[in-house]
Amino acid sequence: MRLTKPTLMPYHPLISNPRDITHTLAELTAQSDVARTKNLDYFGVSNLLTLPQNFGNIFLGETFSSYISVHNDSQQKCTEIVLKIDLQTSSQRLMLSGVNLNPATELNPNQSIDDVIHHEVKELGTHILVCAVSYTAQQGEKMAFRKFFKFQVLKPLDVKTKFYNAESDDVYLEAQIQNITQGPIYMDHVSLEASPQYQARELNTSQGKQGSDVVFGKVDYLNPNDIRQYLYCLCPQPELYNESHILKGVTNIGKLDIVWKTNMGEKGRLQTSQLQRVAPGYGDIRVTVEEVPDTVPMETTFRVVCRITNCCERSMDLTLVLQNNNSSGLLWCGLSGKKLGNLPKNDHIDLSLTMITTAPGLQTISGLRLMDNFLKRTYEHDELAQYYCHLIFETLISVIKFHGPCIQPWISWTIYVIH
Repeated sequence: MRLTKPTLMPYHPLISNPRDITHTLAELTAQSDVARTKNLDYFGVSNLLTLPQNFGNIFLGETFSSYISVHNDSQQKCTEIVLKIDLQTSSQRLMLSGVNLNPATELNPNQSIDDVIHHEVKELGTHILVCAVSYTAQQGEKMAFRKFFKFQVLKPLDVKTKFYNAESDDVYLEAQIQNITQGPIYMDHVSLEASPQYQARELNTSQGKQGSDVVFGKVDYLNPNDIRQYLYCLCPQPELYNESHILKGVTNIGKLDIVWKTNMGEKGRLQTSQLQRVAPGYGDIRVTVEEVPDTVPMETTFRVVCRITNCCERSMDLTLVLQNNNSSGLLWCGLSGKKLGNLPKNDHIDLSLTMITTAPGLQTISGLRLMDNFLKRTYEHDELAQYYCHLIFETLISVIKFHGPCIQPWISWTIYVIH
């Protein structure tokens, strides 16, 4: 017999019109119903608990508990009784009881040997509970029999993940969790266990008046077919920021740990396998912007700090070429064709460059070229970063004319407003 939590007894009241002939009989029947809740005449759930009437559903991550009883129905005494309980799945056979169990010396008529087993279900599909009993009959004959109990393990949650590789080597993970059961599920705990190369930061809280609050609200549950998104940021360990060749080959990000409960408090736990991302392809040379302002006034110069990293397996002799596009809204200021010298493999160099804005609006930094002097190959790097260029406003109030004997024929004002 499977051991499960009881459920609330349903109550189905029989409602009738007071003018009906059967109204009095229906009222008497409702008042005598044990499932009727006091002061809630038409509530569909009573305050009583009822034991499970069937095997029910078993979901992945739950703990399967079962009560095993071996009863002697005969009039003879049995000796040397051994009970072995195995759980067989599609991939393995687990021994749950009977390994270190000493045989029972005897079992008299109408007596039983009881055992309770617990097992956390970690596989989907068909499971077979195999109960094997061996004993010696009163005549000394060795006898044995087996019983099989088959049940299905279902999937409670559907988990989908999306990755975004940022230019700063951070990795953003979006986990979509959907409840695919027939009832509500309380989300007790959802966390990300990062791989050794990263440290995870949760982005599912917001700062309120009383501190940080979960964005999903105080009652954290999922109705059937509901989907919820969890967001995490994975930052490389501080000692790996300068080791781009190591981060480039890291595909294991970590795994999700999900703890949930049913409406009666039965606990389940799911842990995904190692989440795999597609490693970013940096190529031979990687260019990242380390410093750039958010906003820049029009027709002013500003500084951009770029980091050039050699990601190939050899040293490179590089030359910096700056290409201007008059229609882009910004221009490079400085010497183009500057030799950067020899850059060893897996090493980097920081360059401080100057630009000037020529058009307002959201502008994109492009036009940086790096030439490999050995292979005569040019690496083009566009859309490195964006900034916003704003105007310095000059407002001219139109000429106002006054007419009268005591004032000038016209007076004009010009007001300059600098923002």
